Amino acid sequence: MGGKADPRAAGEKTTSRARLDRGRGALGPALELVHTGRAPTRAVLTAELGVTRATAGAVAAELEALGLIRVDARPGAAAGSQGRPSHRLEVAEDGPVALAAQVHADGFRAALVGLGGRIVATAPGCETVEPDPAKVLGSVVEAGAELLRTTGRRCVGAGLAVPSAVAEPDGLALNPLHLAWPVGAAVRRIFAECVRAAGITGPAFAANDVNLAALAEHRHGAGRGARDLLCVATGHRGVGGALVMDGRLHTGSSGLALEVGHLTVNPEGRPCHCGSRGCLDVEADPLALLMEAGRAPGPEVSLLQQADDLLRDHYTDPTVRTAAEALIDRLGLGLAGLVNILNPDRIILGGLHRTLLDADPGRLRAVVADRSLWGQSGGVPILPCTLDHNSLVGAAELAWQPVLDDPLGALR
Repeated sequence: MGGKADPRAAGEKTTSRARLDRGRGALGPALELVHTGRAPTRAVLTAELGVTRATAGAVAAELEALGLIRVDARPGAAAGSQGRPSHRLEVAEDGPVALAAQVHADGFRAALVGLGGRIVATAPGCETVEPDPAKVLGSVVEAGAELLRTTGRRCVGAGLAVPSAVAEPDGLALNPLHLAWPVGAAVRRIFAECVRAAGITGPAFAANDVNLAALAEHRHGAGRGARDLLCVATGHRGVGGALVMDGRLHTGSSGLALEVGHLTVNPEGRPCHCGSRGCLDVEADPLALLMEAGRAPGPEVSLLQQADDLLRDHYTDPTVRTAAEALIDRLGLGLAGLVNILNPDRIILGGLHRTLLDADPGRLRAVVADRSLWGQSGGVPILPCTLDHNSLVGAAELAWQPVLDDPLGALR
């Protein structure tokens, strides 16, 4: 026996579709709120987006249908809270991933990174970097492709972190000095070709490693909540810096902003490869600490590991302590100059600089306060970076950005 369609059901579908249509422009902002942990519940999402509860529910449901987030089916409330319980939101643990790759002076590594900055899988790192960028990038992409095959995850794209300024718009590595790569190597094009050759779908990006570390820390780590975030870090060789303003990396007119490694902090110091003398790049990196302490670097582990171990295991040795204090003073002088120019509301330090901060936080903060114009009137918080492999996570952020901008367009 035939029956008539329920007009109420049809009306509910029409209303739900209309809510989603109104909320499509909110899909990207909503995903970014969940991705960065700023919308743990649907109630918070509703408030942050400035939409109705029904529209926020439709937006969350669409993101869940895309396999990007999970909405708790049973709303709950934290102990002691008041008001209506709200559905919890979290990134989908089995959702898509981005392929992240990092190359540095002591090797390279590939990883798969999901939303929320979660590292899902990593490939064993390689400790040898060939002077041919195509060979190195081909190897790291193949390691990432193997991870994708093993996990069966969908890939949204790929990002590469390199220890060099990367000029825009062509993606050229202008100073990969510690890699022995040719100046001006077209790392973005080479990386994209390797990604396509490996059968990996999605766009490919490349950027400076400290820029990407700052982006990752701003979204998921020690920089969350900062408006103008300054990041300074030294990894395996050299010193880099980055500035995040209003949630976006400040890269300048051609991607070359914040080359802080070439601030002069010791006019009579070591010659720098840039042609100057006494730059942060050669006065406050792991090799500088080892040389200052009279320790010959060995081939067994990376320079960063040797410098970190020296500080953590032998800081009571007067020679090591004096060397550390010299680097802290130089770093503080450089940070003070940056504070005077940039007026950040937070500074985060990575790599060996994080270890130096842990070793003597009072000394570093005192140097910055003494040398900066506004230091005595309040000071700028100086904090250690908190994410493991933050440059890898930042490389993944490059690949995730098109999805955050337009989830439907990027995934469908």
